[in-house]
Amino acid sequence: MSYAMERGGIPARGLEIADRVEAFVRETVAPYEKDPRRTSHGPSEELSLALKDLARAAGVMTPHILENGAHLTHRETAAVLIRSGLSPLGPLACHVAAPDEGNMYLLGKVGSPELKQRFLEPMIEGRMRSAFFMTEPAEEGGAGSDPSLMQTTCRMDGNHWVINGRKTYITGADGAGLGIIMAKSEDGACMFLVDLPDPAVRIERVMDTLDSSMPGGHAVITIDDLRVPATQMLGQSGEGFRYAQVRLSPARLTHCMRWLGACIRANEIATDYANKRMAFGKPLVDHEGVGFMLADNLIDLKQAELMIYWCADVLDTGVLGTAESSMAKVAVSEALMRVADRCVQVMGGQGVTADTIVEQVFREVRAFRIYDGPTEVHKWSLAKKIKRDWKKAQEA
Repeated sequence: MSYAMERGGIPARGLEIADRVEAFVRETVAPYEKDPRRTSHGPSEELSLALKDLARAAGVMTPHILENGAHLTHRETAAVLIRSGLSPLGPLACHVAAPDEGNMYLLGKVGSPELKQRFLEPMIEGRMRSAFFMTEPAEEGGAGSDPSLMQTTCRMDGNHWVINGRKTYITGADGAGLGIIMAKSEDGACMFLVDLPDPAVRIERVMDTLDSSMPGGHAVITIDDLRVPATQMLGQSGEGFRYAQVRLSPARLTHCMRWLGACIRANEIATDYANKRMAFGKPLVDHEGVGFMLADNLIDLKQAELMIYWCADVLDTGVLGTAESSMAKVAVSEALMRVADRCVQVMGGQGVTADTIVEQVFREVRAFRIYDGPTEVHKWSLAKKIKRDWKKAQEA
């Protein structure tokens, strides 16, 4: 190993789970990285189920959720999810991948007992995948980084809501058993839990994208007169954005956790290559141009890790942590992009092949800079906060 992961300040409970997850991912999951069931639209359902069976047998299925349904703290979750990310298949195997992890967190926080029993329990057990339906086609002026542009509508009809609209970039919709669909009523944004598949929710196509780690890929969806019982609305009409905020900050941070793990592993591979590969009379690592890139990687990895634990500690106080999670998302995604790029560069031609996961990690992290809001949107949001805080200070 070329990087020492943080252990200080993490309760023994969390460290014990994290260590078991790391051993499982390195020893059991990593050999599947060359499995032919990995496709351009993500691991096949067959591979996904096989990996989850292995995790279940190893006792590391949804390791961040305890037997009594309680969650680990955000700090403990960071220790666990960073280690799950040591293989691109690790989060999938342990059932802590997006969007399931964020959806489980949301339902655990705000779902009614009935909805938890019906939807959350099978998800925790790894028997069902989910998808979060918010983003809409840009060419139709729909919601993206600006959710207020929501075009999908919902209206009451007796004791059902009827939903119509189009969605895009819906991760994991193909093969999901649960859809969390956002639409707007006269009161504002609404959130619904929907059984899938449903003939009224039609997958137009699964897009060809840069990343390939998530089962089901990213789909374009048409929703045509979907009828949903009123009991399957999450909360009340018009409260959808409030519930989305509950999910948003932790989900941003768990993305950071998983991809930090992936970049730690990529850096291990690049470090091993640089120490073994001879060029111009000495190992690559002894050439400053290469050695300095690996040194910069250690700096970026440690800064990213500390940023994650700082934000996790903020969330553990119970606040939403909107600004803090934006700062973490920007700092971590940009740092990990640098790390992944250097790993490719250190390995030269080998770095752009699929012989190792370095090439995939580079692609995945490039997409990660856009997941849950691109860097520029988070900076814009932070700039607005800076202005608001300045005005308040002037009025004091």
